Amino acid sequence: MEAVGMMRQSGPQQESRKLWQYLATCSACLMAFAVGTALAWTSPVLPQFAPTNSTSNTTLNTTSNTASNATSDSRLIISEEEGSWISSLLAIGAIIGAIPAGSLADKLGRKKGILSLSVPFFVSWIMIILASSVWLFYVARLIVGIAVGAACVVVPTYVSEIAETSSRGTLGSLFQLFITIGIVLTFVIGSVVSYIGLSIACAMVEVLLVATFIWMPESPTWFVAQGRKADAVKSLEVLRGDSYDISEELASIQKAAEEQASRKSSPFAVIKTRGSRRALISSLGTMAFQQLSGINAVIFYTVNIFKAAGSTMEPSLAAIAVASVQMVMSGVAAVIIDKAGKKPLLIFSSAVTACCLIAIAFYFKLLEGNSDVSKLGWLPLTSLVIFMMAFSVGLGPIPWMLTGELFTVETKPIASSLAVMTNWGLVFLVTKTFPTMKTQFGSAITFSIFAIIMGISAVFSFFIVPETKGKTLEAIQHKLHRKRRRNIA
Repeated sequence: MEAVGMMRQSGPQQESRKLWQYLATCSACLMAFAVGTALAWTSPVLPQFAPTNSTSNTTLNTTSNTASNATSDSRLIISEEEGSWISSLLAIGAIIGAIPAGSLADKLGRKKGILSLSVPFFVSWIMIILASSVWLFYVARLIVGIAVGAACVVVPTYVSEIAETSSRGTLGSLFQLFITIGIVLTFVIGSVVSYIGLSIACAMVEVLLVATFIWMPESPTWFVAQGRKADAVKSLEVLRGDSYDISEELASIQKAAEEQASRKSSPFAVIKTRGSRRALISSLGTMAFQQLSGINAVIFYTVNIFKAAGSTMEPSLAAIAVASVQMVMSGVAAVIIDKAGKKPLLIFSSAVTACCLIAIAFYFKLLEGNSDVSKLGWLPLTSLVIFMMAFSVGLGPIPWMLTGELFTVETKPIASSLAVMTNWGLVFLVTKTFPTMKTQFGSAITFSIFAIIMGISAVFSFFIVPETKGKTLEAIQHKLHRKRRRNIA
């Protein structure tokens, strides 16, 4: 039987049975694309509302010190402080949205949960298009932020539950890839059209999501948890193909669901056992280190780094260039992550970003000390590019994947919400405090602090984070509950 199973999983049949997994994941990740548009929207748009042509605005993803080349048809003048809140309210909304997202996905289902999130996204863009007051922008950004936070819980959960073990890493990394694609396209479109045109384009993403995702199967894991075994069978047959024997996988899902149903569910279940505690520490830790890498601070300071290095590149082009590097490397991560493993990539990513941050800190130390840095113009640019490459293959996608993999159906709602709240809480904290840190301590010390945190991240990844490569969700739980040995895998 084992030989027969292996034959079934080889050749053209293997590719055909994975088709619907890729289609469903790409369709669901249009929600991640929408997250990227929401994140990047402020960068090309806020300069169109500036009182002068030389305003600087803080965004979650980048900074532009000059107004966009796009024709502005804005009816408002927005100050730097108001622009800062328009950017930051998304992070606050994301924290709020993460709280009920897991429970909502358990009640409605993963599919209906994702489809329902298209509504607040679409409403927020309509409000922005029709806005005649800065307060409407505040409300719209808070609404889209709530949807962003919920999407970061529900989409990775859905993808991890529909993917088979051999392709879960690749499919899981598409979430981060689609976010970066959304960011890049928003920068590009926003550089040539007005904020109304950009907002209309962003709203069309939700239309495309609904038009495609409505045909996709529901998570078989959710069906089993609801006692709908017949529906789970149909879902698995679509996702795996008629030639694939689903009995073993269905039995594994059923067994896990029965074990979890026998336990009394409570908010404290996430810290009740050794395995759940280790899963929570790993998930929250990697989420925290993702943001404490200073990723938003680095992108925020992209234009300044380019200027310090003597680059004459336009700020909008600099932002597009850096975001494009992140997008390309997120695509590379999708290819290599199942082969390399998540743990090694996290360690590599943390170590390399630490080295890049040290190099950037060294450059600014010389610059702030009035030393001649004319021969080191290549250092900050090279460090920035390598930083983005290293971040994109490890710290960028893997925390989201671990959130979908490490928890049982019983603990996933609360744990996923806590992980996303941690992530977005630190997005807000780092984004708002970075300018103050730079003013109080200087750029050199600020980037040195981020470098030290990345060194800690590498150690944390080596000793704490479990490897999930090639393991079923059930096997991951067995690994988490196992007593640790000195040589931690």
